[in-house]
Amino acid sequence: MVKMIRSRLAVMSFLEFAVWGSYLTSLGNYLGEVGLGAQIFWFYFVQGIVSLIMPALIGIVADKWIPAQKMLSLSHLIAGLSMGAAGWYCLAHASHVEFGPLFVLYTVSVAFYMPTIGLSNSVAYSALSKAGLDTIKSFPPIRTLGTIGFIVAMLMVNFIHIQGVSMQATPYQLFLSAVFSLVMVVYALTMPACEINKDKMSEGLVDALGLKAFALFKQRKMAIFFIFSFMLGVSLQITNAYGNPFIKAFKELPEYAHNWVAQNPNALISLSQMSETLCILLIPFCLKKFGIKVVMLMSMFAWVFRFGFFGLGNPSGAVVLFILSMIVYGVAFDFFNVSGSLYVDQQTHPSMRSSAQGLFMLMTNGLGATAGTLAAGFVVNHFVDSQPDPVRQIEGWRISWYCFAGYALLVAVAFWLIFKEGKEDTKETPKQDELMDSEEPGGLVMEEGKL
Repeated sequence: MVKMIRSRLAVMSFLEFAVWGSYLTSLGNYLGEVGLGAQIFWFYFVQGIVSLIMPALIGIVADKWIPAQKMLSLSHLIAGLSMGAAGWYCLAHASHVEFGPLFVLYTVSVAFYMPTIGLSNSVAYSALSKAGLDTIKSFPPIRTLGTIGFIVAMLMVNFIHIQGVSMQATPYQLFLSAVFSLVMVVYALTMPACEINKDKMSEGLVDALGLKAFALFKQRKMAIFFIFSFMLGVSLQITNAYGNPFIKAFKELPEYAHNWVAQNPNALISLSQMSETLCILLIPFCLKKFGIKVVMLMSMFAWVFRFGFFGLGNPSGAVVLFILSMIVYGVAFDFFNVSGSLYVDQQTHPSMRSSAQGLFMLMTNGLGATAGTLAAGFVVNHFVDSQPDPVRQIEGWRISWYCFAGYALLVAVAFWLIFKEGKEDTKETPKQDELMDSEEPGGLVMEEGKL
């Protein structure tokens, strides 16, 4: 029974991230092909905008009214249909794809997809808890299948050619994402039922709106953690938005015109997700051995190397630096996103599990990714798109990557100096029974390190 629930959750994770992997790293390539290269950052910027609101709102609905597994299914239905419509529009207007219609359909899709990341985590945490399993030990291997799903989708987009053209340069990547979403619509309904909080007696306004997770900001430690989650979230979408167009840009130089790496950027970038599959498995050991502060610092310094290696590398003589950038991405992404999600889950009560995951998503993929993508768009447009020839554009790319690396370094140093880790974060996670006190308004105890 225990093995079965792990397998079922692993399949859910595979499908969840295959949806995203179908287009996240290759969309910029397609947009460049249809003359929307200068608008790339808007498509990644809007992921952050919708993450400011949608994960928290849908998390509240899942906590209060609609069980998380049903909300997961409904969200994927809307996301999949909208992404399919975006693909259909691109095919129907292949000779002249306009920014407006494509952007609207894409926005609707990501608005309902982004909350599903937190919802799928909530479904997994709930199922593991009901099975009597430790989420810290059991969740990372399950999440590994999500990364594998992302990789499989990326490689499909890179190597499948339709009418002689790779999917990464066509709207068929949007159809692939839609197919994975629609499969999730059905599969999510087979997941173990998640509980909703039906007890509405003596609720205040905050409770009625499902906003108890925001009370975490009243704890200094958690407030600092969420603020730095935002600051680190700035880095999340930069290489997803611009890694593929950057590597592809080398094709414009004669010496790289027929280079395999420049021809297959999505295949190279997939090494990043392969690194993730290994790094996720290290999370339980690292959290137990070093604690959340050191794990987060590992992620922050990995971002410095991620961007720095991009700036120093090229697809030929220095391709090893590109490969190293892909390898450190596993630490950069997983040691932040997965460890942070687990940390938030351990610091909150099950009654607001989905709301707390939505709040974490808001700070990272919402506020953080929004600010980061917008800033990165201005940096790239200034240093790259304003340049008249390919050689100067490559130099502009290098300057851009160094700017991003410098920012990540400043965040890492500030976190090291400011964030203070409690003993309970390194040795034992708080017992859920100790997190609630019915005599306090809203059922919250405001002590350092506890709810």
